[in-house]
Amino acid sequence: MSETSAKPTSEFEKAAAEHKGESLLSEFWAFLKQNKKWWLLPIVITMLLLGVLIFLSSTAAAPFIYTLF
Repeated sequence: MSETSAKPTSEFEKAAAEHKGESLLSEFWAFLKQNKKWWLLPIVITMLLLGVLIFLSSTAAAPFIYTLF
């Protein structure tokens, strides 16, 4: 009684059936290109850099980071 053998009928089901296996970065890049949301890129890069800085401040690299500021 499972419906796995049924053919996808809607466009949404067809898109879900073809699993490309894209990575998160490639999907995000495709989103930026398709929707022309290039203004998101500096925000995401800044957030990633802040995250890395916060992570490194709790490690042995903290004394080296504090000398930068």
